[in-house]
Amino acid sequence: MGLLLGLDTGGTYTDAVLFEEGAVEPVRQTAKALTTHQDLSCGLAAAIDAVLADGDVDPVTIALVSLSTTLATNALVEGRGGRAALVFIGFEEADATRGGLAEALAGDPLIHVPGGHSPSGQPCVPLGLAELEDAAKTLKGQVEGIAIVSAFASRNTAHEEEAARLLRAATGLPVTCGHELSARLGGPKRAVTTLLNARLIGLISGLISATESALAARGITAPLMLVRGDGALVSAAFARQRPIETILSGPAASLVGAAVLTGAQDAVVADIGGTTTDIAILQGGRPRLSPDGAEVGGFRTMVEAVDMRAVGLGGDSRVRLDPTLEASLTLGPDRALPLSLLVSEHPHLLTVLEAEAARPLPSEFDASFARATGHTVPGSLPASETSLLSRLAAGPLPLSVLLVNRTDRAHLRRLASRGLIRIAAFTPSDAAHLLGLQSGWNSEAARLGAFLMARQRDGRGQPVAASPEAFARRVLARLEEFSAEAILAVTLRADGLPPDPTHPFIRAGLTDSPRITRLTAGLTLPLIGLGAAAPTYYPGIARRLGSEALIPREAGVANAIGAVAGRISIRRSVHVSTSPDGGFAVHTRSTPTIYPDLPAATQAALQASEAAARAAAIEAGADTPEVTVSFHETRATVEGRPVFIEGEARAEAAGRPRHAAR
Repeated sequence: MGLLLGLDTGGTYTDAVLFEEGAVEPVRQTAKALTTHQDLSCGLAAAIDAVLADGDVDPVTIALVSLSTTLATNALVEGRGGRAALVFIGFEEADATRGGLAEALAGDPLIHVPGGHSPSGQPCVPLGLAELEDAAKTLKGQVEGIAIVSAFASRNTAHEEEAARLLRAATGLPVTCGHELSARLGGPKRAVTTLLNARLIGLISGLISATESALAARGITAPLMLVRGDGALVSAAFARQRPIETILSGPAASLVGAAVLTGAQDAVVADIGGTTTDIAILQGGRPRLSPDGAEVGGFRTMVEAVDMRAVGLGGDSRVRLDPTLEASLTLGPDRALPLSLLVSEHPHLLTVLEAEAARPLPSEFDASFARATGHTVPGSLPASETSLLSRLAAGPLPLSVLLVNRTDRAHLRRLASRGLIRIAAFTPSDAAHLLGLQSGWNSEAARLGAFLMARQRDGRGQPVAASPEAFARRVLARLEEFSAEAILAVTLRADGLPPDPTHPFIRAGLTDSPRITRLTAGLTLPLIGLGAAAPTYYPGIARRLGSEALIPREAGVANAIGAVAGRISIRRSVHVSTSPDGGFAVHTRSTPTIYPDLPAATQAALQASEAAARAAAIEAGADTPEVTVSFHETRATVEGRPVFIEGEARAEAAGRPRHAAR
């Protein structure tokens, strides 16, 4: 059907895949490049160049490009994004303190304007045009975007649309209306979603423009799609206006990729990276969505997105020893640069590890280094921290040399939290290199690091492990146990059970300790393992869970495959309520239409939702979308009789991108 290019920007690597739609073996070529966080387009360009060179492909033959990205998610987590104003129409002052709205505003302008509608869609008071004109004069040049939310706009969009026309014309700024993102009730929560969307428009638009430029420079003229948080694809133009919908884009793409690569319809999917493991559930071949809306960076939104849990556990999680009698192992949640990778990049540091191993007694600083990241140093950095950072200007140093006094430890922690210094230490990736399960980095550095960790003493004064290999096996066993617990926490919650896998019976069922009683805790579904390190870890994790391990050959680039193999899917709903004047009101974009009876109103709502979903899917890039509709009623019992409260017509339009189909 065509040659497609899938891209994914991850925390460590940017992946690229050439996907031949309709072929028996659709994955034609894969490539990786380091993610360039300062400018994501650089990593994308490197990955594109690599996959085109390896695949010997003429760029003009590519019919479609699709991208999954962490940019929106990371921006919300890190508090980045443009400054945006919220125009709050028809709400009370107290409403701005509900639903996390005050925290989301974080000092950005909040402008109260008269207006809004009643639950039946009737105007409460006229829209405050004078207040909007004053706001336009104030906001121009002060913010990068405007969010507009009106009371009960899901019942009548007139005031949001009129305010948007006025503010766009007066300021020239991008404007987001709440009804464009969600038809659900809940003004403050809808305001949070709309405000965050307004903040992200500049970031996502910049990424799209940079990606389009990189593609054009390589002669790729195919249209660009992006992955939404529910795994569906949308056109670049659609994503520019609704960037909030790309949060959790990467995890959603991995679920789509898991379904494509394995053919599984129902499974638990775990995607392990360097820092985190993303865990979610595949149901009927599609990602299970969060019923309450996506939560990112502490903000609960109305965005439909994959129901995913991210845990701070990955191949590069730092290994530590608890100061207890048994000296138990902990992993993460902080990430460390693996010793084997550090020495691969700085071979002279192997002699430092050899010197530490030659010392007769262990030290708390053994097998630990620090390296400057090269990020821009803020002018507000204290002199003491600047001094410590300057010691790393010539290259990485062992902590035993870098930390001159006790206060240096606090300086090191602060510099690491700011992203100016990265700690190198023993990690599960080192353990895998030592045991021959992974390759590519310096395995001798991994062996020395394991030796230095193994000879550390527990509370009884005994070595932690008998050999470097024994310590490495202990590290991998701990990663398997922690991963199994995290997976069970997700599945227990999905089953409506208390999501606590730390109960002694459950934990005992996940360990290999000999016992008389048989204790089991596991899955009834297969476990799909994704990530470049999936073949190393997930066979053991699946065994502990009594599950079948499905690890596709292309597990390391599943996100990029999911990015290009997904479908466009748009959902729209139209509500029906009782009218104060009798009859039934169908709430479309503007003034509600009144029908004399419920069957007529239901039919009108179904037709309106179907038309809206079909039009939105075509706008998002679908070729010939198929639409399914349904109607859901809410009734109450009053004096023994059922009484109609509200109805909702739901429509979903889905199809492949038109460019790929052609």
